[in-house]
Amino acid sequence: MSAPRLLLCAPASGGGKTTVTCALLQALVNRGVKPAAFKCGPDYIDPLFHSEIIGARSRSLDLFFLNEETARYLLERGGREAGLALIEGAMGYYDGVAMSSQASAYHLARATQTPAVLVADGRGSALTAAAVIQGLKNFRADSGIRGVIFNRVSPMLYPRLKACVEEETGLRVYGYLPNLPGCTLKSRHLGLVTAGEVADLKEKLQALAAQAEQTIDLDGLLALAATAPDLNAAPPPLPEPVEGAPVIAVARDRAFCFYYADGLELLEAMGARLAEFSPLADKALPRGTCGLYLGGGYPEEFARELAANHSLLGEIRQKILRGLPTVAECGGFLYLHRCLSGADGQYDWRMAGVFSGRAANTGKLSRFGYVTLTAKKDGLLCHAGESFPAHEFHYWDSTGPGEDFRAQKPQSGRGWDCGWHTPTLYAGFPHFHFWARPELARNFAAAARRYQQEALL
Repeated sequence: MSAPRLLLCAPASGGGKTTVTCALLQALVNRGVKPAAFKCGPDYIDPLFHSEIIGARSRSLDLFFLNEETARYLLERGGREAGLALIEGAMGYYDGVAMSSQASAYHLARATQTPAVLVADGRGSALTAAAVIQGLKNFRADSGIRGVIFNRVSPMLYPRLKACVEEETGLRVYGYLPNLPGCTLKSRHLGLVTAGEVADLKEKLQALAAQAEQTIDLDGLLALAATAPDLNAAPPPLPEPVEGAPVIAVARDRAFCFYYADGLELLEAMGARLAEFSPLADKALPRGTCGLYLGGGYPEEFARELAANHSLLGEIRQKILRGLPTVAECGGFLYLHRCLSGADGQYDWRMAGVFSGRAANTGKLSRFGYVTLTAKKDGLLCHAGESFPAHEFHYWDSTGPGEDFRAQKPQSGRGWDCGWHTPTLYAGFPHFHFWARPELARNFAAAARRYQQEALL
C-alpha cells in the first residue's frame, strides 16, 4: 500500500520534536489533509497530543516490542487513506537499546523506508549546526536523513543558517519555528503534562499551526513524504478470537490514560468488547464487566479524588479477589494497593486494597527501561517459562512489587523479580504491548469469556 510518510528525529531529547510534530499535524488538519500520527518508542504522552489534534488515535511503533514486519503492517494499517503518516521519533536519532541503535528512530526509519527529517535546535550555534547535522547524516550510510527543520531560531538568523546548512551538508532545509514562549508545553515527572490537562491546548496548537504555515515549507514536506516507497507488509497470523463478546472494562480518564491504541484494537480482534469507564467519576464498573484493564497514568496526581470514590474501589477490590480477570500496569497497579502516597507526599490515600502494600514516591526513576519478562508461574497472560518484552518507567515504588516474573535488561546482566501473576490477574510496574505476543491478548479475552460463562450458570 502506498503510504506517504515522514519521520521527525533529533540529535537528542528536548530539541522540540513534539512541538514541531504538533505544529505540522495541526497545520495539515487545517489544510484539510488527513494526517495519521505515530510515535517511535514506548512513550504514551506524546501520542495523546497527536490524538487531540487529528481526532483519531495516535499509534506506537516500538521495535523492542514489535518485529519489523509487524511494525510495517501497523504503520500501513494506521496510515491507510491518510494524506500523510507522520512519525515522531524518540530521544536522539540513533539512540536505542543500551549503546546500540536497536529500537531507535533510525532503526524504525530504516525498517519502514521512511524519509527522516531532522529537527535541529538552532539556539546558540551557527556553523557548528552544520557540523552536527552533517555528522548525523553521515554517521550511517543508510541514515535516511533527507531534510532539516530548525526549532527556536530567530527570523533574522534563519536565512543565513539555512544557506550555510544546505551548502555544507547538501540537505534541504524545510523551514523553522521561532521561539514561541506562549506555546510551551509543561512537564512533570514522567514527561509532558498530558493533553487533557492543558486548558488552552487548542489555542496553543492553532498558534503553532499558524506559525508553521508561515515559516515551514509544508508543500515541500508533502512532496518528500510522497517519495517513500510502498509498504509491503503481510498481516501477522493471529489466534482465533473468543466467542460471546465478553466486556473488558478499560479505565480511561485523567488519572489513567496510558494505552497503546493498537493493543486495545487487538483485544477487540480477539473477541472482547471494550467499555471505557472513569475511576474518578463512575461509581460502578460498566454493566456486564467480565474483565478489567487498568492502564498506566498519573493516579498519584489524583489520589484524593480516586480515594473518595468508595463504591467503585469496593467493587473493584471485591471482584478482583473473586476472580475478575484483570490486567493492571504501573499506575493501574498503584491503584490496587492498600494506600498510595499523593503527588505532594504529605498523605497516604486509601486505594482498592487488593494488595496490602504501600506505594510512595522514591524521588527518582525506579527500574527504568526495556526488559524481557519471563513468567515464573502459570497465570492469566502466559505459562511459566514464556517471555515477552516490556518497559518500566516510574517514580513511585511499592513495598510489594511482586516476584512472579523475572525481568531482564537487554544487553545487560541486570535483572530483578517483579509482578503478580495468577490465573486471573497480571499486576505490576512493567507495561507491555499486546502486539508483541498476540496470544497475551487472546488469553486475556479467553479468561474474560470464562468469567462470562460462569456468571451465566
